Amino acid sequence: MEGSVRVRFAPSPTGMLHIGGLRTALYNYLFAKGHDDGVFVLRIEDTDQSRYVEDAESDIIESLKWIGMEVDEGPENPGQAGPYRQSERKENYAQYAEQLVDQGQAYYAFDSPEELDDMRERLKKSGNPAPKYDAITRMSMKNSLTLPQEEVERKLEEGEDYVIRLKVPRRETIRFEDEIRGFVSFESKGLDDQVLLKSDGMPTYHLANVVDDHLMDITHVIRGEEWLSSTPKHILMYEYFGWEPPKVAHLPLIMSPSGGKLSKRKAESEGIPINTRDYIDQKFEPEALANFLAYLGWSPGDDSELHSMNELKDLFSLDRVSKGGAVFDYKKLLWYNEHYLRKKSADELFPRVEEIAHEYDIEPDEEYMKQIITLMKDRVSKVEDFVTMGGFFFEEPDEYEERALEKWKKDSSEILQAYIDKIEELEEVDFEAGTLKDKIKEVIADRDIGFGPIMMPLRVAISGMGHGPDLTPTLELLGKDETIERIKTAIERLG
Repeated sequence: MEGSVRVRFAPSPTGMLHIGGLRTALYNYLFAKGHDDGVFVLRIEDTDQSRYVEDAESDIIESLKWIGMEVDEGPENPGQAGPYRQSERKENYAQYAEQLVDQGQAYYAFDSPEELDDMRERLKKSGNPAPKYDAITRMSMKNSLTLPQEEVERKLEEGEDYVIRLKVPRRETIRFEDEIRGFVSFESKGLDDQVLLKSDGMPTYHLANVVDDHLMDITHVIRGEEWLSSTPKHILMYEYFGWEPPKVAHLPLIMSPSGGKLSKRKAESEGIPINTRDYIDQKFEPEALANFLAYLGWSPGDDSELHSMNELKDLFSLDRVSKGGAVFDYKKLLWYNEHYLRKKSADELFPRVEEIAHEYDIEPDEEYMKQIITLMKDRVSKVEDFVTMGGFFFEEPDEYEERALEKWKKDSSEILQAYIDKIEELEEVDFEAGTLKDKIKEVIADRDIGFGPIMMPLRVAISGMGHGPDLTPTLELLGKDETIERIKTAIERLG
């Protein structure tokens, strides 16, 4: 395994895959695939069984497949570094936690939850706003550093509950280089004595993370900014174990358009889907989401914006990832989605549109539906729009958009009747877009009006909306009888 770039995406199955997690996975994937023999590992960090969500792991795996990321090693395709679920690696962690205890760099702590609460409350009352278990407070607590050796041994023999905590030095500057942020330093006095092994024998994120990254030969850890403050603890553990730490890169936060981190609450209030599953269910183009997410905190350094996954693999580099937060622009995502939709042929899109049509109890004729797709492709943002916006191709509108009706004037009925008189003379074979446009021009010339007084009422009559695909090709597709019937209905209903 040594020699090549090896990265890991290591989500916890505590919920459906967040869009921020998907971007983290994407940056790891692009970085790995930009190197010869780069390896992208999926590791499921399921040590917190109390927060485990059923189906979360399968959601993660399906989401990566959907967007086009191929996992080189993971639960479904294990390699020699497995297993790839931390719950299946449990015996590894206790061994390494005990090693740190033996080396004097970790210790057993026997404090009960009530005693920990009392300690925190006491420190708060004395003016400490952020109480923690550290080099100072540990000396007044029940642990193997303060208790007699015989008592510690007795507690262990009797099976008393304990955790193993990292022994963080009191006065030390911990410095490391971040591939995105440059050199970063933390003072150890600001760190707590992190729990490494919980009383149930399961590791915390910090121990499992360090041990697994080492055993899996991970060369680069690329993760969210929220983990930056945990890195000094990890660096200490690498030092204590005598291991070479991987290079680290902490990605900028994804920001809400209204400011601050894009939380679930903010996303919901701003109409932004927060989980990858939402984008799958809403039938976004996976290439569009990948392209959009790649640019959410990174750019290739030029004005280009549209790149396939293969192109992104060649272009991506950590030195072009920004330090500052990246604002989630939903309108920009729709712009990407429109681009990738338009690149697809009607033949490609038809099976997907047909499936959506069935959800609306529409049984589309294939050739007719492909003509609709071709006509509407430049007007839609998402694939379902072919059915929701194009519903009038299958059914006469039973109501008219209120805003569109503002364009219906006192003389609209007369103008449309004049148009009916023109097109009723046409043979079915001549009922085509070019001729229909000529007839519109004749009405305009006869009545000395502009395009607006006829085009907008005509569109309302045909579709019930004030917007849509090119009008005369739409009329051609609907056919002579249907077109005339709809215009007559609108005249009767709207006067």
